[in-house]
Amino acid sequence: MPPILQHVQQATKMMSRRKILLLVLGCSTVSLLIHQGAQLSWYPKLFPLSCPPLRDSPPRPKHMTVAFLKTHKTAGTTVQNILFRFAERHNLTVALPHPSCEHQFCYPRNFSAHFVHPATRPPHVLASHLRFDRAELERLMPPGTVYVTILREPASMFESLFSYYNQYCPAFRRVPNASLEAFLRAPEAYYRAGEHFAMFAHNTLAYDLGGDNERSPRDDAAYLAGLIRQVEEVFSLVMIAEYFDESLVLLRRLLAWDLDDVLYAKLNARAASSRLAAIPAALREARELREARERLLRRCFGEEPVLRPAAQIRTKQLQPWQPSRKVDIMGYDLPSGGAGPATEACLKLAMPEVQYSSYLLRKQKRRGGVRARPEPVLDNPPPRPIRALPRGPQGH
Repeated sequence: MPPILQHVQQATKMMSRRKILLLVLGCSTVSLLIHQGAQLSWYPKLFPLSCPPLRDSPPRPKHMTVAFLKTHKTAGTTVQNILFRFAERHNLTVALPHPSCEHQFCYPRNFSAHFVHPATRPPHVLASHLRFDRAELERLMPPGTVYVTILREPASMFESLFSYYNQYCPAFRRVPNASLEAFLRAPEAYYRAGEHFAMFAHNTLAYDLGGDNERSPRDDAAYLAGLIRQVEEVFSLVMIAEYFDESLVLLRRLLAWDLDDVLYAKLNARAASSRLAAIPAALREARELREARERLLRRCFGEEPVLRPAAQIRTKQLQPWQPSRKVDIMGYDLPSGGAGPATEACLKLAMPEVQYSSYLLRKQKRRGGVRARPEPVLDNPPPRPIRALPRGPQGH
């Protein structure tokens, strides 16, 4: 064979190998970004991972059963608002706490189905604060429920926890002048394991996920690995607060929802990360989400919407709860003179957790036709951390 033809053949083989390699890398990137639970029986039907996808595939129906583990100071309230509004638009039942639990499912106690108001059972959606207990959630939620949670970079999360719960966590109250720097210099001087709300000062995410926050990864790496394994088995998507829009893109695709279903009220949202640059469709979708949100904010709150202190918000339904006098939680207010369905939609977009939970509970009681008799909350023992994580068969 002439040398020139040999070179052409070699070049052709190299190009083919590169194409195959690029395709494999592309599929791998999508699979890594989409934290999916392939072991779940419902998942292949919900989100087929064939690559590249078929363009003429029929659209999947929207998935209607979602359990969101709302962790603390991780933008979880924004996700909760998205889920509340979706449930209301589609006439779904939202699991809400029993009155004795206030607006959380008796946190920091281990979650129990008894903590759910009887007028909100059986639910399609769950999104209020709780301490994760897999068995109890499986008792409550229907088969095929999608489990989702959200995490945040620990250092910035702890700074928010220290500020927000400064008057509630005993370890934080002991610090002179409420100084975060003083606490970080000698945390052992202020922290007491077992105190009420002590978990806000030590491994909060591990506690929220149902783990033992007193286990040190330095001393017991196997336990931490087991806890991570459990999270991977249960949750189909772990959102990341620092990549919020990207996480919403993945959530929308996982649940086959519309773009409008995941819009939220937040100003100055960070542009989509360059981590999505390798996936043009996802990058474009994150950009569309951001542009749609900005249009919605202008339509609801004026051309230059601003966050306001609670005392400056005229609409009582939009005044956020204040954890203490030392912390000022901001919110939005509606322009004066608005009325009608559009105004109500804007109201829900910015409605704080406590008011929205109360509103949904009243609405679901009316829908039930009778005033449900409250189910007594059992006097359970103190929260029990997961001491051992069995390596049983996967599935959910």
